[in-house]
Amino acid sequence: MDSTQYFLVAATVTVLCLLLALLAVRSIAFCRGAPESEGGDSATSAAKRVCNCVCSCNGGFAVRDMVVEKAAAAAVAERATGASMMEQLVPEITTHALSYLDYPSLCRLSMTNSLMRKAANDDNAWKALYHKDFTLEQDSVTPANGWKAYYAATRAIVNINAEFFNIIKERSIQAMSHFWRNADYVKCVHASGELFSGYNAVIQSWQLAFNWEHGVNFQVRDVRARVLTDMAWVTMKTFIDIDSGPFNVTNVFEFHNGRWYMVHHHSSVMLMDGEVEQQLVHA
Repeated sequence: MDSTQYFLVAATVTVLCLLLALLAVRSIAFCRGAPESEGGDSATSAAKRVCNCVCSCNGGFAVRDMVVEKAAAAAVAERATGASMMEQLVPEITTHALSYLDYPSLCRLSMTNSLMRKAANDDNAWKALYHKDFTLEQDSVTPANGWKAYYAATRAIVNINAEFFNIIKERSIQAMSHFWRNADYVKCVHASGELFSGYNAVIQSWQLAFNWEHGVNFQVRDVRARVLTDMAWVTMKTFIDIDSGPFNVTNVFEFHNGRWYMVHHHSSVMLMDGEVEQQLVHA
């Protein structure tokens, strides 16, 4: 994280610690209220102790009775729910603050205490983080296991997709062999337009590509991922330091025996507006 992110994390933790301190002080003050009298209401007694300073002016008794009644009702509600007013306010206050945190910071915050864990596991917070880190295209999606689990699954697929391009940069045929699912239905379409079907044919095509390519440097942009239970696909654009133009790339993964395998790769040259018109004319 940069200095700005560190400052935001520190400020968030400071505010939350202050709120917890205020909660502790309030709880101690309430617990030191007058004991319950015989046949009396303990909540009302405590409320009277809090508001014995509002009865010095004309009509003060009416105001006092109103405050006592409201305080007693609040005390009864707190005891019924087991949560103080401060505890009920913390999730609302922290929702906006949590939006400034990144993925690792939000995970670390959830391990501090039960109150912060509840706030950091809020589904809306993870949905906002997903939209910030990945895409707004899936706003209408309702993940079966919640947005936190969906974020983690998407993060895993994005990292695996990045590993694929690292293998290409390193030109490691052994790593590429382990990356693909060993099945006869896997397919690979290289940027040349050639289609290779079946595990052996796909791996041989990468062996030829690694023997031909030397030091290819490329950038991957506009990564979009969609994750289901045992299938996932990623679309992106790649820009290579040669004159062939940018490429549209689609990678499809299948979850098998506890890990993700690639089962389909398609790369094609991205046509510009003028080239699209020419293709339509020739067609």
